[in-house]
Amino acid sequence: MWRRPERGTRGPTPAHSRDDIVAAAVAIADADGLAAVSMRAVAARLETGAASLYRYLSSRDDLLDLMADRVAAELRPYPEPHGDWMDALLRMARAQREVHERHPWLAELSQRPSAIGPEALAFFDACLGIMAASPATITAKFEAIAMMNGVAILFARQASAGAGFTFAGIDLTPYPHLVAAFRQPPAAPPATDLFDRALRGLLRALLAPDAS
Repeated sequence: MWRRPERGTRGPTPAHSRDDIVAAAVAIADADGLAAVSMRAVAARLETGAASLYRYLSSRDDLLDLMADRVAAELRPYPEPHGDWMDALLRMARAQREVHERHPWLAELSQRPSAIGPEALAFFDACLGIMAASPATITAKFEAIAMMNGVAILFARQASAGAGFTFAGIDLTPYPHLVAAFRQPPAAPPATDLFDRALRGLLRALLAPDAS
């Protein structure tokens, strides 16, 4: 799809580019969710007819693939593949989390079969470059990339959902372990946030299992 011409060769010169179409679709998804993205809705935003979009795209699925690849470009610039590779990989994961927080609909696209675009390929290539110093197998490295994406999605969803549940106002008497836990004196806050700690533990287990 990414190798196709920007538009068909027949008909009058259109007023919009394929990039305009994808940008409009991303804006609709950011505002109203992925379900709101249709060829008709994108055309209306661009003040044109839906039929004109098919000069650039053959289907809504093509549009979704282009949207995913467009926001993947927001991961640039990638961390440099030198120094502490684990720290660099965590910086990449934090960038993933930020992208998912800006575009909550992106997680839905990860659940559907899709074509891999040039920005997604560049992301995979950058991750493998960062992990070049790790002795882990290539299978483990691709598993690490998948785990990074999954954890980024999880934390992004938690951020958009707000504070979550609370024990305030609940009678905990029937739950002795909870009672004991809340009687413990408060501990000092950890030096790093949960996202970094969770992901560092997962990546270390996958990529450097012998590390202490």
